[in-house]
Amino acid sequence: MTRDILKGLIDIHVHTGPSAANRELDAAEMLFEAEKAGYAGFLVKDHYFPSMLGTKMIEKHLGNGTCKVFGSMALNNSIGLFNLKALDVARQMDAKIVYFPTVSTKKHIDDHAKSHFVGSGNSAVAENPITFVDENGHFNPDAIEVLKYMAKYDMVLGTGHASLYELDHLVKMAFKLGVKRVLVNHPHYNINASYEQMAEWAELGAYIELNVCVFKSGSKLGTVDDIVAKEMIDACGVDRIILDSDLGQKGNGSPVEGMYQFITLLADQFGITEEEINIMAKSNPKKLLNL
Repeated sequence: MTRDILKGLIDIHVHTGPSAANRELDAAEMLFEAEKAGYAGFLVKDHYFPSMLGTKMIEKHLGNGTCKVFGSMALNNSIGLFNLKALDVARQMDAKIVYFPTVSTKKHIDDHAKSHFVGSGNSAVAENPITFVDENGHFNPDAIEVLKYMAKYDMVLGTGHASLYELDHLVKMAFKLGVKRVLVNHPHYNINASYEQMAEWAELGAYIELNVCVFKSGSKLGTVDDIVAKEMIDACGVDRIILDSDLGQKGNGSPVEGMYQFITLLADQFGITEEEINIMAKSNPKKLLNL
């Protein structure tokens, strides 16, 4: 597949600087790479700080008008967890995705108890581990208020780094409360969801994220067998899959090159067609973000 496949692509999961974590490139450098490749847009995700402050300035002052730069916010300890005021401000600043807790979840902290998470900084203050659904299925009341607010203003929910138990409850509760746009973040990585569970969430209306970064052929950090990508696509259908890079970690290469190489692998090894790539990496992100 030629590099023309990148034209019009929207990568909705890129980690760039400035950040508390070490990054391969900053958002301005990512914009230049994305424009050169013909991207229609990309979204900057940061675990600790709302990215809209930088993305809007970069697009306005450095962009050539062909590539949009989107911002997002994660509801972690650094912004007060389920902080309704922070959410309200993020909406006003056009946050395209708001994630439930990532680095602040008990699941994430337990998973990285013995190894440093590549996306974390050098904090002198420990994370307060959060769970938002108890063993009886009861939600943290503040989390419910966040979901109600997101439903009212038609915001995009990213499910974050919760446990499989919490994630399943979150997807179902979000739709029950009226959230229309849901992105299930990397259920094939750490979450360890079954294909049947992914398909169930897709049937409810969620998009299922397929991250280049986590696959063995996707990046230096990848641990997931490549065949899982094909099996996820088969289980959920291309209309419910969003292909993004999740790249930008220091030493892990260019997000644009990583995306192109993995698209080529999908085509060469698994027979994924250009039309299917266009759906997963262009059409579906547009639908999710209401572009």
